Amino acid sequence: MIMIFNTLRNVFKISELRKRILFTLMILGIERIGTLVVTPGIDTAVLAEGFRQLQGTLFGLYDLFAGGAFGRAAVFGLGIMPYISASIIIQLLGSVIPFFQKLQKEGEEGRKKITQYTRYGTLFISAMQAYGVAIFLQNIQLANGLRAVPDPGIGFIVTTMLSMSTGTMLIMWLGEQIDHRGIGNGISLIIFIGIISRLPSALLEEYTQFSSGQRGLLSEILLLALAMGIIAVIVLITQGTRRIPIQYAKRVIGRKVYGGVNTHFPMRVNTAGVMPIIFAQAIMFVPSTVITFFPESELMDSVQRLFSYDSWFYWILYGVMVVFFTYFYTAIALNPVDVADNLKKQGGFIPGVRPGKKTSEFLDNILTRITLPGSIFLAIVAIVPAFLAKFFKIPFNLASFFGGTGLLIIVGVALDFLQQVESHLFMRHYDGFMKSGKIRGRRGL
Repeated sequence: MIMIFNTLRNVFKISELRKRILFTLMILGIERIGTLVVTPGIDTAVLAEGFRQLQGTLFGLYDLFAGGAFGRAAVFGLGIMPYISASIIIQLLGSVIPFFQKLQKEGEEGRKKITQYTRYGTLFISAMQAYGVAIFLQNIQLANGLRAVPDPGIGFIVTTMLSMSTGTMLIMWLGEQIDHRGIGNGISLIIFIGIISRLPSALLEEYTQFSSGQRGLLSEILLLALAMGIIAVIVLITQGTRRIPIQYAKRVIGRKVYGGVNTHFPMRVNTAGVMPIIFAQAIMFVPSTVITFFPESELMDSVQRLFSYDSWFYWILYGVMVVFFTYFYTAIALNPVDVADNLKKQGGFIPGVRPGKKTSEFLDNILTRITLPGSIFLAIVAIVPAFLAKFFKIPFNLASFFGGTGLLIIVGVALDFLQQVESHLFMRHYDGFMKSGKIRGRRGL
């Protein structure tokens, strides 16, 4: 504990690091203010009541990433999801369209062009989503006849499109400012602070249960121990890597000798990060979301029960989809053929393995094997909140911090932030947060 306080004191001794941290906090504060500014023309009381009926749908998932702004129909209501969607689309196009493949190989200039295309895509997606949100808000009506939008029409639709699209572009710009002048990954930190903002209300809800006698002291201690254990395992898996030894042949260029060094290529156990859970959760929420648009019937009630959080069918299907998307996204994020080609061009090789095709097959075999435990781990983490909510009667708002998308993002972003802070400390000969070893961060999601 004393070492942590000393480290924090060292952090603020460094002028540049102190300015970066304070700038990051200021940007995150501006982003939180934006989530409270409601889009014009909305009755917030009716909207809040309408959203209470949409928990466990795609709208609830979207609200998680928007930090509660979507449920308030704020100008930042779309959050950063349009940017993430555009980035994923561009990344997928890079694996199938030669034009984007060429851009990915052009170095810094190629990255600038990809960033520009991503911005255009973000604007287009946010405009389309804002139009859909405007139509959705106009259709929210309570049983007593009150509407979330008292004066619907083209004026409200245009206003919503302009305000929410502008809000998304502003969030994207704020994230870029953190990247350039702050510390940490800007986009990830914005999602992180949105998820963390829900923690106080969750803790207050748990305290209410404890103070009312619904849960005893021993149960609270066990829950705290369980939370610490889950976080420790997530950190372990997130940091876990398989190191592939790499040797570089000696090359004589002029009078200088290059290469001849031994190093390693790290292959993460969880290469896909949190993306498989996001994809699987979005698809699993589709039936629940579609049902909200149909009148009540026995068939709709059966489907609703089948895809509810406390359904065994939901858990099994959800887990299988997480495993599938883990392999799918890992194949996109890390291409063994490209790695083998780059090693061959740089004169590197894996001891005992021939360069080229044999190297790519060797890497693909290892990647397939280490991805399996990572995918099973992600599936278990994804199901833990629903399991705790059903069998331990924990409010789902709090149970989401015991696993699932939210906790994975929190741990991943925190590790990346600490890793960057440690880098600044080590450059100035200060001790980091750990006496030995090194925190390995994870950039982005």
